[in-house]
Amino acid sequence: MKKILSLDGGGIRGMIPALILSEIEKQTGKAVSEIFDLVAGTSTGGILAAGLNIPDESGKAKYSAQDLADLYDENGKKIFSRSFWKGVSSVAGLGDEKYSAEGIESVLEKYFGNEVYGKSLSNVLISSYDIEKRSPYFFKSWREEWKNVKLREICRATSAAPTYFEPAKVKVGDTYKYLIDGGVFINNPAMSAYAEAKRLFPDEEIMILSIGTGQLTRPVEYEHAKNWGKLEWLIPLLSCMFDGVSDAVDYQLENILGDNYFRLQTSLHFASDDMDNASNSNILSLKHEAEYMIENNKELIHSVIERLIK
Repeated sequence: MKKILSLDGGGIRGMIPALILSEIEKQTGKAVSEIFDLVAGTSTGGILAAGLNIPDESGKAKYSAQDLADLYDENGKKIFSRSFWKGVSSVAGLGDEKYSAEGIESVLEKYFGNEVYGKSLSNVLISSYDIEKRSPYFFKSWREEWKNVKLREICRATSAAPTYFEPAKVKVGDTYKYLIDGGVFINNPAMSAYAEAKRLFPDEEIMILSIGTGQLTRPVEYEHAKNWGKLEWLIPLLSCMFDGVSDAVDYQLENILGDNYFRLQTSLHFASDDMDNASNSNILSLKHEAEYMIENNKELIHSVIERLIK
């Protein structure tokens, strides 16, 4: 049986799957890259997928899942930081991107350096969207085309959420790709991971563990929305797209794979559902969300781990 891990997008809420994976690493005694045959991620999930598969000098995983949870804890404010003038000039993301790319690029350089995609410890699939060709774009670590692309550039592309960060310019071979967050079409990459797994392992049984970043909880009130135009709909529509796609994929895979499909997701009881709320209080709340999710899904997590260590 081939084991697949899929990680949703969700900005700072990526701390939730990072802490869940930390629990899985503790209980199995193995790194994520040793457990899964394919790891797929979108946006913040793409950063996790890439980071968990970077080799150290001995060929083992350079970062644990806890290390990447600490990335959000220690660098969240740097990623989602803006000057007063940036806030004014962008009109809160309506007239320009909300944040400068300098913060996220410096964090990615710190953690990923000059590591290239082809050295990933497991097969890694990361999604983005080509704005010039108007089509989905997938980075596949096992394919020659992307082996020499720097991980930090791929992570910058998959996390370039519209209105939050400017599109990424990534050199692939002799050409440049202009890419944005893969969440605009597939915030939950589990179905794409399944399709790739069927191609990579055509004669194998497939198991998928899909981990979300917390279910959005704030309703879009009819009395407000009925009179909205383009500007008012922009941010709510983006969140609706991200959330709706994730739920659709969950429904599809549950019907296709049955007992070979596991989804770990939770409603947000304590934390904000904003992708960019990196305040100290919200970081603490995200930790509480992960703890709550682990505590209330002990049987499911136990079942997952039993399957993973077979």
